[in-house]
Amino acid sequence: MANHSSASVRETPHVNQTSRTNTIINALKERAQAVLNDRSIDAQSRAIIRCALETNDPWLAEFVRRAGAGETLVDSEGFLKISSINEEEKIAALAEMICRAGDGAGTKSAALLVLMSTLENATHPKELASLAKHFAFTRCGELNFNGVVEAQVAVLEGELFADNALLS
Repeated sequence: MANHSSASVRETPHVNQTSRTNTIINALKERAQAVLNDRSIDAQSRAIIRCALETNDPWLAEFVRRAGAGETLVDSEGFLKISSINEEEKIAALAEMICRAGDGAGTKSAALLVLMSTLENATHPKELASLAKHFAFTRCGELNFNGVVEAQVAVLEGELFADNALLS
């Protein structure tokens, strides 16, 4: 019975096999590098993509897609064109910028300002605010060790309302 021929041998998955996510990220980085080397794409768009590539910006894929399609990423006044990105993607990217480690206070402040402006100008601000809260709590929850986020929120809330000036 020990040599039963119908028994199959289980194979263990290859530990060194690249995950699907890593494959996608690597393909995106290769595509971004190809766009950077393409001199037919305007210098400002290439500079934005270079910066997004270096900082692992969540909008890198969108920037690469648009530049590869021949769109400029900067308008005539020198501002980044992000109006074609839907509001949910914008909210998710901004929440990621605000929550991720490593970015300076300037980047986080700018992302927060853009998020607030997006919510203020939205046709359905309550739904988008709820979505932003969901993204932020999900991201912060990933980073929350031993209730650190809850403790920090309580401290910040106490400091914000300490003098009751904001409540008047």
